[in-house]
Amino acid sequence: MSSRKQRERQMLESIYSMIALVFILVTCIELCDAATVVDVYRLIQYDISGAQFGSRFATLNHHAGSLHLPPGVDLSRTVVIIPVRELNITLVKEFIAQRKPLGGLLFLLPQMLNFENRDPTSESKYQIHEKKLTNNVLVELERLLIYANIPYPVYFAFEDDDIDAVLADVKRNDASGQPATATTGSYKLVVSAPEPKRIASPAITNIQGWLPGLKADGDPNQLPTIAIVASYDTFGTAPALSVGSDSNGSGIVALLEIARLFSLLYSNPKTRGRYNLLFGLTSGGPYNYNGTHKWLRSFDQRLRESIDYAICLNSIGSWDNKLWIHVSKPPENALIKQIFEGFSTVAEELGIEVSLKHKKINISNPRVAWEHEQFSKLRVTAATLTGLSAPPELLERTGGLSDSRHFVNEDAIVRSIKLVAESIARHVYDYQGKNIQIFADDTSLAVNAPYIRSWLDLLSQTPRVAPFLSKNDPFVMALKKELDDHTHEVNVQHEVLDGMFTIYDSTKAKLNIYQVASVTFDLLLLLVLGSYLIILFTFLVITTRGLDDLISLFRRPPSRKVKAA
Repeated sequence: MSSRKQRERQMLESIYSMIALVFILVTCIELCDAATVVDVYRLIQYDISGAQFGSRFATLNHHAGSLHLPPGVDLSRTVVIIPVRELNITLVKEFIAQRKPLGGLLFLLPQMLNFENRDPTSESKYQIHEKKLTNNVLVELERLLIYANIPYPVYFAFEDDDIDAVLADVKRNDASGQPATATTGSYKLVVSAPEPKRIASPAITNIQGWLPGLKADGDPNQLPTIAIVASYDTFGTAPALSVGSDSNGSGIVALLEIARLFSLLYSNPKTRGRYNLLFGLTSGGPYNYNGTHKWLRSFDQRLRESIDYAICLNSIGSWDNKLWIHVSKPPENALIKQIFEGFSTVAEELGIEVSLKHKKINISNPRVAWEHEQFSKLRVTAATLTGLSAPPELLERTGGLSDSRHFVNEDAIVRSIKLVAESIARHVYDYQGKNIQIFADDTSLAVNAPYIRSWLDLLSQTPRVAPFLSKNDPFVMALKKELDDHTHEVNVQHEVLDGMFTIYDSTKAKLNIYQVASVTFDLLLLLVLGSYLIILFTFLVITTRGLDDLISLFRRPPSRKVKAA
């Protein structure tokens, strides 16, 4: 009976011991659990003719640091978290230009730039001067990052309560002179991402639609054509965030609305003009207008010769009462003069200032500054209407972080559409110099502001870096369908981006932020656990087998000679 009770007591003691051990292990697991998980967006990685640019790595596994770190600290195992609101561009330049050893960079963007969670009230919260300041900082930051070769991971994330709390803790530790290390502990940032791979044969897709004009009876000649063109893809510091609301979302919206307006006129033979209208949505704009080049090369000679002139729309959503018409032919050219005078007359009626800017092109130089220069190379008269007074550098102002919905003026797009549509209509119907409004407000031919707003909202939520858009991408299909609703003979042309540009994948990931204990804490925990297990083992042996058996466990075994004797 006594042996039975003894076994029951031993069993209960074993159960209690296991429960205590499980409790300790659970406590350890909780200490190592992730503090928060956030979406992060990787810096672009690309090559131009073999030269490497952008971030060359994606995997991250380092301690978190801030700008409050003391000077001279080793940062080779540290990810520096930098809110854009507090950005010290000089310090970032030092990190990159001097190629200082760094574990990684994490830039925190204002929540107002998050197109996935756009707060309608954030516009009022964000003052105008703050918006301009943020815009200027982002432009400078992007210009720095996009042309650098950075040998560590660089990510972007949006501010939120969780990550702000983590950053506050990190700042306190850094300000106290105790930056995070393996011995002190703090927060650890982990991104498990596959090795970036080059995108093989990246596709670019051009979409075109026609509004055929009305021929006179018995007229055998081909009607002249006016082309309205806009490039629709983007390129930016973070491809997964490159929505390009102005560049060139504004141009796409304007083209679609102009197509809708003229489709109303051309649907009736009595108001159909004696010009064909060609609408082109081109891809590869950031890559030297590669899609435009291939689209034009696909035209037969007769079609190319029938183009009277082409108007390319680019960044017309953020101008301040002044637009520019950039041309390659000299201003004295008769057709250029006619186009400019037509636009100037309508602009004066709308209270807009329009200036003409001439820039010669070098036929032998493959680099073009504007989309219309691809037309000019094939001796087709063309112009670019834009709010930019000077051409941007290659891959600049093509839909980066600073080009979001908050920085676009919807009214500017409406006025630009009125200018282009009215100028082309007066040319088509030979109303130059006559104060007649074809697309007057409060008529069936008025510009549709809700239509413009809905498309601008969609474009401002749709990253569209060409190599990441498949041939049947839903966005490309939506553009095709919309053009199909307003024009005829819609045609889609699939091409491959020229080989001088190489783009790499891995653009978005999950960042796990762990609150980790120091090595000192780990050693102390190990010591406590070891002591507990030793005491538990000793107690069980003594209570079950006696003290003599416990002592015998630690007794030196007899030598072989003694055994033999």
